[in-house]
Amino acid sequence: MIQFLLNQELRSEHTLDPNLTVLNYLREHLGRPGTKEGCASGDCGACTVVVGELHTDETGTERIRYRSLNACLTFVAALHGKQLISVEDLKHQGQLHSVQQAMVDCHGSQCGFCTPGFVMSLFALQKNSQAPDRHQAHEALAGNLCRCTGYRPILAAAEQACCNKPGDQFDARQAQTIARLKAIAPSDTGELNSGDKRCLVPLTVADLAELYESYPQARLLAGGTDLALEVTQFHRPLPVMIHVSQVAELKRIKRFDDRLEIGAAVPLSDCHAALADEYPDFGELLQRFASLQIRNQGTLGGNIGNASPIGDSPPLLIALGAHLVLRKGTGTRTLALEDYFIDYRVTARQDSEFIERIIVPRASAERQFRAYKVSKRLDDDISAVCAAFNLRLEHGVVAEARIAFGGMAAIPKRARACEAALVGQPWSQASLEQACAALAEDFTPLSDFRASKEYRLLSAQNLLRKYFIELQTPHIETRVTAYV
Repeated sequence: MIQFLLNQELRSEHTLDPNLTVLNYLREHLGRPGTKEGCASGDCGACTVVVGELHTDETGTERIRYRSLNACLTFVAALHGKQLISVEDLKHQGQLHSVQQAMVDCHGSQCGFCTPGFVMSLFALQKNSQAPDRHQAHEALAGNLCRCTGYRPILAAAEQACCNKPGDQFDARQAQTIARLKAIAPSDTGELNSGDKRCLVPLTVADLAELYESYPQARLLAGGTDLALEVTQFHRPLPVMIHVSQVAELKRIKRFDDRLEIGAAVPLSDCHAALADEYPDFGELLQRFASLQIRNQGTLGGNIGNASPIGDSPPLLIALGAHLVLRKGTGTRTLALEDYFIDYRVTARQDSEFIERIIVPRASAERQFRAYKVSKRLDDDISAVCAAFNLRLEHGVVAEARIAFGGMAAIPKRARACEAALVGQPWSQASLEQACAALAEDFTPLSDFRASKEYRLLSAQNLLRKYFIELQTPHIETRVTAYV
């Protein structure tokens, strides 16, 4: 059984189809049609809902953290122990919520189809910020599309709703909601079982390892932003899933003198602060990774584990020399991330083995790390080419080089010939051009609808030239902003 709060109503579910999304649960099982289906792939934001969960902040204060999610990509099992808020919950005692009223006052709605999603993103923004600036408003709304009004009145609504924000019924009931969430906090493995399909929700990494050995055919589910597409887009049922979102050990970030250890199930929005502090380019790329709704669900371990050749984080992590801790049963092994990828969607992971955590070296002043993403849109788009460069220079000579690319081969990989052309050479225009030529030895890219093979190779070479220029003139602010 799983339990969660639907606003303030306790819901207990056991026999639901584990492949059921929150979107279809709201619309078809609860008769709440305010949450819309636009794309069923997490691109349009019409299905945005907000999930609240217990969180202890830096001061030790216990509170509810509200996050916007795409209901079309969220399976119901993800709600276990949490609070679900849909647009129907905002109106209170006959009065519109302040974010709804702001949309009315600022003429932020026309046809209305996308409006509930915008309202829920604004609600999350209001809850998570005191006086958001324009950048924060853009970030909160980047995952919501509108084809009628344009975005100026919606941004005006964000300013009205979030600056000098009034209290609401959620603030008034916060203590009560915290108490209710504590009361339903999971104490053992949860389960949804419809007879032919099941989803198990373990609480500890030991339980996860035991379950995965018992069900080696199960699909591991973290954020589900990729896996859910098999159900919503390709209509392939998933008979057995193991949902890792309740495993506390996989959701921690630990800081050591020489490294960060990031649990595989840490959402990308939580990874951002830790990685941006060490590597500003990594932080900037994560902000372009996808919408906030996706980053609130998607995990660093999932972005690695799905072994996509165009995943944004692997090239950066490979260039940084990251390692994976893989677990099977009670045993673990450590593997360099660059050795994890073998072929297209093929990895070194064994049966019943899973990523437990990612080890990332901390930044050092002697290494020059930069990352770049080339895509057709600046925000919320898939890379045509993603590049990461990490050089150590000594007295103007390249002492060490780690260069990695995504989108250039069947796997994210290092550019070994390019590195060899640089190491031991002066950091000069001549050695740079030799390294650019060597990229043609490292990669034979494919052509697809995102870019031709010629474009990809030239872009990779030009990104290396860009890196050279930035290191020569570090005041130039051009990092992670490349797009077609």
